[in-house]
Amino acid sequence: MKTIKSILIAATLIGATVVSTLSAQQAPAQKHEFRVAIGDSVMIKRECQKYCTGETPSVWVWDKVHTVRQLGTKRFADGVLLMNIYSWMCEDCLIPVNGRAKEAAAQAAEEQAADREAFEAGKSLEEIAAEKAAAEEVAEEPAEEVVAEEPVEEPVAEEPAEEPVEEPVEETAAKKAKSGYDRFTIGVRGGVASQLHQAVADVKDAKWGIGGDAILDLQYAHYWTKEGRSTDLGLIVGLGVGYAQGSFKGSENSNFKLGGLDYTITADEIRETDHQIQLEIPLMFSLIHESGLFFNVGPRFMMPVYTPFNEKINGSAIQAHDPETDVTWVDNVITGKYNGEKAEGDNNLQFKFHIMLTAEIGYEWILKSGNSLGLGVFADYSVWNTRPKQDARKYNSLLDVTAPGGGEVGSVVARPVTDAYAKSTGFFDVGVKLAYHFNFPKKQKAAKVEAAELAPAETPAAE
Repeated sequence: MKTIKSILIAATLIGATVVSTLSAQQAPAQKHEFRVAIGDSVMIKRECQKYCTGETPSVWVWDKVHTVRQLGTKRFADGVLLMNIYSWMCEDCLIPVNGRAKEAAAQAAEEQAADREAFEAGKSLEEIAAEKAAAEEVAEEPAEEVVAEEPVEEPVAEEPAEEPVEEPVEETAAKKAKSGYDRFTIGVRGGVASQLHQAVADVKDAKWGIGGDAILDLQYAHYWTKEGRSTDLGLIVGLGVGYAQGSFKGSENSNFKLGGLDYTITADEIRETDHQIQLEIPLMFSLIHESGLFFNVGPRFMMPVYTPFNEKINGSAIQAHDPETDVTWVDNVITGKYNGEKAEGDNNLQFKFHIMLTAEIGYEWILKSGNSLGLGVFADYSVWNTRPKQDARKYNSLLDVTAPGGGEVGSVVARPVTDAYAKSTGFFDVGVKLAYHFNFPKKQKAAKVEAAELAPAETPAAE
């Protein structure tokens, strides 16, 4: 009976063990709860000799403070992706240094460096642990004995020649990679534009219209980066060349004296389009966030180099009245008559030199090539220009009348509306900009993230 009872008890225990094992295998895996967070600063424990992928880290890895970039992945549920080295390390192998004073972090780095020297000397982890225990026992003994043993360890410090061979070279390369990058940009932008004309006070029904512009930008920029900072700061210079136009619609009704006659000049409709070929030199500050958002702002210096105009005058009439004889002439040899209806040429008004305030905002994508493509909106506004302001009409009327005399008939020539009526001018435009950026060195944000997610095992080997 005792034997049968023992057999039944053993069978019960074995069955319970099998059931619990199967239940544990069938139970869903619990999500790992991390004690560190993205952005935390950590160090790698010296006794951890393998990455999650199985590779052995380089010796300098244990002495540095790393930043947490990502927590967990399908392949490594409890793995932590470390920035800069882009390698996965088990969380139990990490020493958090957040909140520690700089002195504490430096002391931890010194301890790690001491372990590294012992490791490079060919000692095993057991020997390193034994030496640490012996050092702690020595520390408890009188100060005289500790001082006597110090010279024994000093010769080990005579090996600094071996350390700079590997560590400083890699650190220098890392610093150069983080110091910044340059870029050359080819961009096109276009939208609506206006020359911001203001008519003199006695001009009625003046309506300045909206035109458009199209500009090619060639720009160079340098960006300064810093580890732990999510935004790059840059300075942009370059050259832009483009075309812009503005328009005017109004009427004419002017009275003035010329050659003893009282003149009245009218026009039912006047339409003019002002064109300009312009050069621009930008000087802008730029901010690019790691997410791809960018913002550029600063002055832009603009100079129109060619300013043709097209003008059309409908329903014009020129009337001259002689107050002595009380005789009135309309559109004849005395008054002159404008038969052109259309006029075109170069404005004697030159818009000259403008200082504009410009702003651009948008988003850019890092391409596989390491270059980037940007799309955004822009706006320019002229805050100052060298064209002098006039408080009254520069001419008697839009039509330049020459009174008859000496056997010659009168003549009429149309002037540009902007030259005759404009009290001041400026420039404003707003639209869309598309740009392609050549980055030097190539930016590798997309490539690094892809390598960390899909093939983390290849990264340590590259180190």
